[in-house]
Amino acid sequence: MFTDIGLIGCGNMGGTIAKLIARNAPEARFHLANRGPEKAAELAGALPNASVTGNAGVAANAKLLLLGVKPQVMPAVLREIAPVLAERKDRFVLVTMAAGLTCQTIAELAGGTYPVIRIMPNTPVAVGAGVIQYCALGATAEECETFRKLLDGSGTADAIDEKLIDAASALSGCGPAFCCLFLEALADGAVACGLPRQTALLYAAQTLEGTAKLARLSGKHPGAMKDAVCSPGGTTIAGVRTLEEKGLRAAAMDAVIAAYEKTLQLK
Repeated sequence: MFTDIGLIGCGNMGGTIAKLIARNAPEARFHLANRGPEKAAELAGALPNASVTGNAGVAANAKLLLLGVKPQVMPAVLREIAPVLAERKDRFVLVTMAAGLTCQTIAELAGGTYPVIRIMPNTPVAVGAGVIQYCALGATAEECETFRKLLDGSGTADAIDEKLIDAASALSGCGPAFCCLFLEALADGAVACGLPRQTALLYAAQTLEGTAKLARLSGKHPGAMKDAVCSPGGTTIAGVRTLEEKGLRAAAMDAVIAAYEKTLQLK
């Protein structure tokens, strides 16, 4: 259905989604635009059938138009392409990944009642272990399902009510940064104990990855998994006690809440 894919904004996340779609739809044609054309040209070289054009060129040709620009830039971009979209007689779908901007806001900024799919991907999508929440306004069930199939291999692609998508993004969208802080801190602790830096990072990363996979596949509550590692009077419970004393859980909760509250300010 979506033979022509457009992307305005060829940054890290936009490029990641384009590459994912290319793997699932190798016959698709890509129309790319970016404020700096060098980045668009670089992405075009990584896609099987892509051309670099301007924002208007993407808006005129794309059946699925990915908007990979930041929330504060989105109004200007949509005002620019609105006249081009208004001239089209065929059906197309806008896809936004801008935090805080609803499907309705995107449609209004674009100057019409166009179908919109809103996605909130995170960075682990690049290695097939990410999360992409999505919701839609005006898109048909078939269009949504076709789009979801284009996300195969991303990790978890989950349909969600739009009223929950900001909270979900504060967790999975911002979460990789929070996880990286913890990852680095774990490695730093091991380095302080004498472990070489690269070895410490490898062990910490594998420990986080393995624990997350075990939690997901086993369905066990994290508290039960923690208890299984904490022997009476042992080393692990001593470390857990220190984390509790330093307020790890409260800090993690506050980080997600702070990200959510900041997202609400973007509306």
